[in-house]
Amino acid sequence: MSDNEAKQALESELLSHLAKGKEVANTIDFANGLTSVQHPKKVKLLHDVIKSLKANKLVTATSKSEQVPVLTKEGERWAKEGSPEYQLFTALREPMDKKNLLQSLKSLGKSGNPGLSVCMKNKWVGLGEDKKTLSRIIQPDQVTDTVRDILLRVQDGRSVPQEDLKALKKRKMTSTKNVNWYQVKKGPEFALERKTLATDLTQEMLQSGSWKGAEFKAYSMTTEPKAAPVGALHPLLKVRTEFRQILLEMGFSEMPTNNFVESSFWNFDTLFQPQQHPARDAHDTFFLKQPKDCLKLIEDYVGRVKDMHEKGGHGSIGYRYDWSLDESRKNILRTHTTAVSSRMLYKLAQEDEFTPKKYFSIDRVFRNESLDSTHLAEFHQVEGLIADRGLSLSHLIGTIKTFFTRIGIDDVKFKPAYNPYTEPSMEIFGYSKELKKWIEIGNSGMFRPEMLAPMGLPKDVTVIAWGLSLERPTMIKYGYKNIRDLFGHGVKLDLISTNPLCRY
Repeated sequence: MSDNEAKQALESELLSHLAKGKEVANTIDFANGLTSVQHPKKVKLLHDVIKSLKANKLVTATSKSEQVPVLTKEGERWAKEGSPEYQLFTALREPMDKKNLLQSLKSLGKSGNPGLSVCMKNKWVGLGEDKKTLSRIIQPDQVTDTVRDILLRVQDGRSVPQEDLKALKKRKMTSTKNVNWYQVKKGPEFALERKTLATDLTQEMLQSGSWKGAEFKAYSMTTEPKAAPVGALHPLLKVRTEFRQILLEMGFSEMPTNNFVESSFWNFDTLFQPQQHPARDAHDTFFLKQPKDCLKLIEDYVGRVKDMHEKGGHGSIGYRYDWSLDESRKNILRTHTTAVSSRMLYKLAQEDEFTPKKYFSIDRVFRNESLDSTHLAEFHQVEGLIADRGLSLSHLIGTIKTFFTRIGIDDVKFKPAYNPYTEPSMEIFGYSKELKKWIEIGNSGMFRPEMLAPMGLPKDVTVIAWGLSLERPTMIKYGYKNIRDLFGHGVKLDLISTNPLCRY
């Protein structure tokens, strides 16, 4: 019998039963009592029928529920094989060493251990004077496996005293589950057959005029629709989209950041970061084995960067060390998107006439860091810069405050800091309303002349820049305490479809 056939039969039986002036006190009992309908899911199908009849006002239905006992896996086993105490008693046909008895039961695939204490308590068996030998105290005809009888009653859905259920639950042979059913009566529009109600006002009905005599199905304003099978954005992408939109509205242009692999030259040397700097060690940076080196660099620019590192210029004495081209050629996974900023500023410097620019980027960077609840070996960096004449520290502070105000951080403070390629440099702190405390939210500064001069930018051009991670504000926004719950292989898949919208 198919589902539809079963539903039709169940509906006919139910309406016929109600037409005789009877009510249905328990739909589970009603469905199980219908021998004319053979279907393994007839209780569920009957409940579906009742919901439909109730919507059409043919019946009224009151939902009921209760906790009923059910057998656990262990309970099902003892109901089939007999309780562990009865199995032990049956196996003890003659006095036997306790250890040997339990071992023999184990070899038969039976568990006598749980039943030994019950046998002793029931005084079915006892220990000899040596405290090792077990023997029967009473005869087999005096022993009844009452536990199995009770388990079978539970299995059949028959009533069992609460005291017995409590004892079985304590031995983990039974548990409880919630069972729902309906009490059903005639509805205000009861009939033995339901009318077919129109669900749509069609063109044909308007043309023929049949809509005038048609009965329409009432609209339900409370029924939740089925979830549409659509894609969803990860929380990081939602915050990234918001940040990107804010920066675009502030007049910034997005930089291309599609090269995860970068040379040490663009990642470090162009930023006036010395080759002996700790950040360039293997314990902080991922170096590539293949291809190991970058073969194409801009020769004249490389020469100017080399001179700046070794001899200085524009008021700087440089670092006074022997700069190595081989070190500069080493390929790495970029440690920051400032390498992209360096490329864009060099490109800007090659133009015939300087034009002020505002750039930003949001993309992934990689660092060989120890993993913990707030650090991963890869994360996303948000970076912005402005290149123009006459810029000062006040312009940098104003730009930073404008951006963070747009993302809901109104109170911002700055602390002097050191960066190899910015001077002055500032750490950015903001007061988080969610965490109710001051937190470090970014870094900033003005690019040093030692970085800008080799590019060929005019001497009166200054560049202000700032950056922050994308993960930190996302964790605060969505209430995550461990970054691995947000990003990486440990992320729960339902997080992607259930996380809320991101709005600042």
